[in-house]
Amino acid sequence: MENHRYIEVAVALPVHGTYTYKVPPTMVAQATVGMRVLVPFGRRRVTGYVIAPGQGPVEFEAKAISEVLDMEPLFPPAMIKLFQWVSDYYIHPLGEVIKTALPKGLNRYDVSVVTLAEATQALDPSTLTPLEQEIVALLKKRGSLPVKNILGRGKSSATALVKRMAKKGLIRVVSTLKKDQVQMKTEKFISSTNKSREGVKLSTKRKLVLDLVTEKGEISLQSLKAELPTAPRLVKLLFEAGFLEITERQVFRDPLGDTVDPDVPPQLTEEQAGVVDQVRSTMDKGFQRFLLSGVTGSGKTEVYMRLVTDAIDRGRGALVMVPEISLISQTERRFRARFGNKIAVLHSGLSKGEHLDQWNRITSGEATIVIGARSSIFAPINKLGIILVDEEHDTSYKQETGLRYNARDMAVVRAQFNDIPVILGSATPSVQSYYNVCEGRFQELKLEKRVNQNPLPEIELVDLKRYKDFRGRERIITPELSKGIAQSLDRGEQALIFLNRRGYATYPVCESCGEPVKCRFCDLTMTLHMDKNEFRCHLCGFSISMQMRCPNCDAKKIKPLGFGTERIENMLQVLFPDARVARLDQDTGGKKGAMVSILKKVKHRTVDIIVGTQMLAKGHDFPFITLVGVICADLSLNFPDFRAGERTFQLLAQVAGRAGRGDRKGRVVMQTYNPEHFSIEAAKNQDFIEFYHKDLPFRKGLSYPPFSRIIQLKITSTDKEKVKQHALLVGEICKKMLDKDTENGHFIQVLGPIEAGIPKIALRYRWQILLKSVSASLLNRLVRAMVAEKKVFANKDVKVAIDVDPYFMM
Repeated sequence: MENHRYIEVAVALPVHGTYTYKVPPTMVAQATVGMRVLVPFGRRRVTGYVIAPGQGPVEFEAKAISEVLDMEPLFPPAMIKLFQWVSDYYIHPLGEVIKTALPKGLNRYDVSVVTLAEATQALDPSTLTPLEQEIVALLKKRGSLPVKNILGRGKSSATALVKRMAKKGLIRVVSTLKKDQVQMKTEKFISSTNKSREGVKLSTKRKLVLDLVTEKGEISLQSLKAELPTAPRLVKLLFEAGFLEITERQVFRDPLGDTVDPDVPPQLTEEQAGVVDQVRSTMDKGFQRFLLSGVTGSGKTEVYMRLVTDAIDRGRGALVMVPEISLISQTERRFRARFGNKIAVLHSGLSKGEHLDQWNRITSGEATIVIGARSSIFAPINKLGIILVDEEHDTSYKQETGLRYNARDMAVVRAQFNDIPVILGSATPSVQSYYNVCEGRFQELKLEKRVNQNPLPEIELVDLKRYKDFRGRERIITPELSKGIAQSLDRGEQALIFLNRRGYATYPVCESCGEPVKCRFCDLTMTLHMDKNEFRCHLCGFSISMQMRCPNCDAKKIKPLGFGTERIENMLQVLFPDARVARLDQDTGGKKGAMVSILKKVKHRTVDIIVGTQMLAKGHDFPFITLVGVICADLSLNFPDFRAGERTFQLLAQVAGRAGRGDRKGRVVMQTYNPEHFSIEAAKNQDFIEFYHKDLPFRKGLSYPPFSRIIQLKITSTDKEKVKQHALLVGEICKKMLDKDTENGHFIQVLGPIEAGIPKIALRYRWQILLKSVSASLLNRLVRAMVAEKKVFANKDVKVAIDVDPYFMM
């Protein structure tokens, strides 16, 4: 057969490699690159993605595709190279990479469903075994049930039972196609045919419908129904009589907020203009990497908008990435004021339907500027002209489950594939990115002054060791901080109080035996949430009433030690009873729209004191916040992680940067037990270079990134002994492979296997192995060899996950 009758397909399953399929003549025109196809795979049908034309006749009889699932490609052919790189670098199946990239819910596959055979309905139950009786009763009640729901009922022999019952003719097992969970939204639009009404007797309501349609020219049925609830029935009658025409069209669900007024681009400062000109001068030189290091409030966003304008003027698109959903609303409003409906947004806060609609606007070319969180790195922009990554240091760019990719690193790779510039921006760059500047891989761009010409806020360190013997709230909110808040409130200004720990009491213990209240599913102390009257685990979500008895000694009294944002909010309400206090953390801002609502209150000054976690620390611009209070600057310093100092410095410098962004001078009160630590000292001086030169020697001495690369093997199971034995086995296999490789084996260091920092999460026991080397390719080759070793990944009781360039080391 001819080449074009074959296609290469990546299936949406955890299998590496691609598969060749035959395309029936009737589907040849539709089965193009970027389309989904339904393909037979083993005994079932699954979703596949067309990634290339076939390579000609094959030595085996290829199976034919069953169906083409899309009218238009879901991604441009240029993205195939990116998908393949991600699959190779992160050692993840190509089909699952593409599935991760696409909007959720676009996955069709066969599901085995069990129904009762007709003869079984009248069968005497006493002739059946107890397990068979249970399944028959369940099917009589439910009608039909997916096999996995029966198999998941806790019976170890359930698979054999289903096969035995099917063989006896008691049940039937059939395959049913599970369809997409999300589809394009369509709406009916009504217009007039201009047919004469002369001599036709019409009711008052029908005349009203015709008058409304004639007045509007065209109106959606939904809008017409809002004017007249009985409109659908009347429209149908008028359509049948020839007075109206009905057309059905795709409409987009709008995830964007309120309408915004167009803005006028401000005059750039001399620094901003210099940065814009420097990047513009390289626009025609292809792939260029820049690190934009600008102090907080230096106007990086305006620089981004000027560079996006330049890309649009050249007929290209732009991708603007921000780390948190909370920042997307602010960024999207500013960009929409400048660029109107050219904007699309992509992030996990969208509904499945909204995500699909935004995706389709991008593929159709209607939206040429995409603003989003880490998943937006996969945005299907056809003619991409520039990529901008704001707050590039932020760990939120790293995905911690499934495909564990780093969107910041992928932005650089995508820019290289598209031969375009990429700008990573931050007031507190990552050590990795600044090291790339020092090594000549990145060009540095600098913004060293605030746009309003105000100085950076003055930072005062308060040594908490001086208050360790105090009783009451002064141990937590020191006199220096409470005085600063009072002064801000007296001047009619706002204060931001930062603590990166939510809840009321973070270490509840039994007063009788001293045992902490621990989660029954995780090796972690639970947190008291007074507003919900419960203890809650922040890892798995398990909660229990605060009226519980001690599981260890059955005593009633639990003492709430420790503090979180909820407790700080309560203290501030007592200290400043006339102030309007609000809180922003995962508890108050987790629901859709809640975070934006709280941020709007701060912006519109209906809040005097805002208490929050790191959700408040990044990128927000509130000109009337003049005081920032840091309750405890040391929390993240205590993590057993080589990046602990870096994260502490970045978080403190970022939250300090929220003060004094308007016309009034800012001040920061930073409470700490370690005022002499170099991370705290550098944050006080707001000097990243000082931090960088003190942190780098530690990393070099221990050969940690950026002087090496790391791959982490995460080994988990519900069985404590099995996970330990399998971890030891994986470690042994790994070391044997390195011993055999006499040429390169000594370039790789194996750390572990060892029990993880948090040994159990959600009933899964956790071990880990760290593989470290100066060569990323040697690490990749070793782990690929381990993937091919069935003993490592084939254990059904133990899961082994691969994390390339890991961030969460616990």
